[in-house]
Amino acid sequence: MNELLIIFLCLAAGGTIKGVAGMGLPLVAIPGIAAFLGVPYAIAILTIPILTANLSQVWRFRAHSADLPFLPRLVVMSLIGIAAGTFLLTSLPARLLSLGLALVMLAYIALRLLHPQVKLAMARATAIAPAIGFLAGTLQGATGISAPVSVTFMNALRLERPKFVFAVSVLFTSFAAAQLPSLAFAGILTWERLMLSAAALVPVFLGMRLGQWLGRDMKPGSFDRLILTILAIITVKLFADALL
Repeated sequence: MNELLIIFLCLAAGGTIKGVAGMGLPLVAIPGIAAFLGVPYAIAILTIPILTANLSQVWRFRAHSADLPFLPRLVVMSLIGIAAGTFLLTSLPARLLSLGLALVMLAYIALRLLHPQVKLAMARATAIAPAIGFLAGTLQGATGISAPVSVTFMNALRLERPKFVFAVSVLFTSFAAAQLPSLAFAGILTWERLMLSAAALVPVFLGMRLGQWLGRDMKPGSFDRLILTILAIITVKLFADALL
C-alpha cells in the first residue's frame, strides 16, 4: 500500500506539472518513483501515461506542425539512441543508474538556472538534429528523461509555444512508443507493470486537470521556482541512495 501511495502521489504531481506547463511529467514522476522503487520500475510505470498524455497534445496542436524541418531527423535518430540507452538500463547496477539519474537532474537544474539567452538558427538546428536526437534517445533509454538535451535544444530555437509543445510532444510520443516493445523485450515492462501503467492514467490525468486550473493564475517565475525546488529535493534523495 505504501508503494502504491508513493506511485499515485508522484504521478499526480507529474500530471499537475504537465497540466501547468505542457511538459514535465517524467521529470517529476520518474525521479520521485525511482527514489523509492528503482529506475527500471519507474520507467515502466510511466510508459503508457507519457504516451497517452503526449498523444493528446500532438492532436491538440497539430495545426502548428509546419516549418519544423529538424523534427523528422531528431525523432529518427532518437529512436536509434533509445536502443543504446535501454541496453545501459538493463546492464548497469541500480546504484549507478540512480547516480546517473541524479546527475541528469542536477544538469537540468543547472541549465534552467543558467538559461543562456541564445537563439539557434533553424538551418543549424536541422544540421545537428541527428546528433542531438541520438544523445537525447540514449539518455531517454537509460534514465527515462531526455529533457536536458531535447528540451534545451528546442528552447534554443525560441519556438512559439504552440510549435514548441507540438514538437516536444511528437518527440516524447516517439520515445514512449519505442520504449514499449524495448522495455517488454528487456523484461522491464512485465504484464503486471503494464497494468499498473494503464492504471497510472488516472492520477496523471487528475493531476493534469488540477494543473490546468492552477496554471491560469500562476506566474511563470513562481512556477519555475516550484519545479526547481521539487527537482532539487528529489536529486538530493537520489544522490543519497546512490552514494550512501
